[in-house]
Amino acid sequence: MSESDKMSEEEYQRSWIEAELEETLDDLFEAEFNQPILTDELRKIYKDKHPDMLDRRTYYSNLLRLQSELVKLQDWVEHTKSKVLIICEGRDSAGKGGVIKRITQRMNPRVARVVALPAPTEREQSQWYFQRFVPHLPAGGEIVLFDRSWYNRAGVERVMGFASDAEVDQFFHDVPEFERMLVRSGIIVLKYWFSITDEEQQLRFLMRIHDPMKQWKLSAMDLESRIRWEDYTRAKEDMFAKTNIPEAPWYIVEGNDKKRERLNCIEHILSKIPYQEVEHEKVDLPERVFNPDYERRVLPDELYVPKLY
Repeated sequence: MSESDKMSEEEYQRSWIEAELEETLDDLFEAEFNQPILTDELRKIYKDKHPDMLDRRTYYSNLLRLQSELVKLQDWVEHTKSKVLIICEGRDSAGKGGVIKRITQRMNPRVARVVALPAPTEREQSQWYFQRFVPHLPAGGEIVLFDRSWYNRAGVERVMGFASDAEVDQFFHDVPEFERMLVRSGIIVLKYWFSITDEEQQLRFLMRIHDPMKQWKLSAMDLESRIRWEDYTRAKEDMFAKTNIPEAPWYIVEGNDKKRERLNCIEHILSKIPYQEVEHEKVDLPERVFNPDYERRVLPDELYVPKLY
């Protein structure tokens, strides 16, 4: 590629990012309109606690760049029939949902899908522990993100007493070999723990309590986790010690700044998968075929959604 071609490609990338930034302004406005729902006192507290948050322009320009790379990753996964499993765990309100949303935002849902299983049914409770997760593992050409996974047993089930000591011990005995089996089968396994400080979680919980648009995010289990912060910390440390294996190591993403958390996690995912850009055939838009004998029917007005806006 000549120098002039390189420059034109760079100029194209810059103009594309600028155009995308313009479209992203809608998201910025939504965020701004969401802020007044909080009290002035809470907004001031949050800003005082986060004096060095990443500015929005830096955040969005890098997010768009990374999302364009995620699309290349998606094409590579689909082309090579690779299998990618991304496990997302962490403290309540640590931002894993926001990271997952930004990862999948511009990807094909037929290639990249999110699995967020509900509490196990009575029948599932009688199964082999990993059984209900196995059907959701990626096939060739798929990326699967687990929004919480089998590590529920090492965290909430253990701390809240939903699993016995024997069941937890059996889990720790089984999970390293289970994950080695996944890797041996050709699945790329990435495990992320999203971490925030005690003070930050308390602040985010307060914001959810006082924000009617986010109160649904606050469950009774979340509130209980505040009481048992240290129990969860001990459980997390034990989990890392027993499940951080070379074939599938843990990676900790610091999440006190949500914008940096999202960018750092996506950058890391891209760095851990040996993807390459897939060449695509040039697509030409075909000419539409017109039938001079076809006359379009007039549909009744009641079939149309009212134009209120």
